[in-house]
Amino acid sequence: MNFELISAQAREAFEILMDTAKPKAGQLLVLGCSTSEIMGKRIGSCSTTEAAKAVYGAIAPLAAARGLCFAVQGCEHINRSLCVSSGTMEKFELQQVWVKPHLHAGGACITEAFCNMPDAVMVEDLRAKATLAIDIGDTIIGMHLHPVAVPVHSSLRKIGEANLVLAYSRPKYVGGPRAEYLEIGNPHK
Repeated sequence: MNFELISAQAREAFEILMDTAKPKAGQLLVLGCSTSEIMGKRIGSCSTTEAAKAVYGAIAPLAAARGLCFAVQGCEHINRSLCVSSGTMEKFELQQVWVKPHLHAGGACITEAFCNMPDAVMVEDLRAKATLAIDIGDTIIGMHLHPVAVPVHSSLRKIGEANLVLAYSRPKYVGGPRAEYLEIGNPHK
């Protein structure tokens, strides 16, 4: 597997999401990543540190440069808990849990995040406060997105061998036939 290509695909996915969603600093991005799926294996069967380093190493600095809060989801063996910074936990009033992810309970990507994210803590869930999402390998991260989730369609459909799904949240439409709606990303137009 070409891990430089995996990094390039992860960066491209991030930029596609940013170009579409046009987020503001402080918004919460959630990443779900199956390195097994990236490697062409069944989810949870072949966690790979090198693939995790390629994905996390590509996305984390880009998220930081944009001022985004960043969460990485673990697998069902740790109840899909997430790694965030302590500042993100406090900002979004998240509930800390006591678990240390590792390769076979949590997965490679969350383990990479836990070992490299400044002030890393584990939280139970995001209370549906994420507004940006990258799902690599069908890891089921939709529960963390604030309604209404909008899928991002792009020509980049896979990272490695894993399916790629990008999404962002928008406010709910309210009103009736006379209602007018603001432009996404600009609350004053």
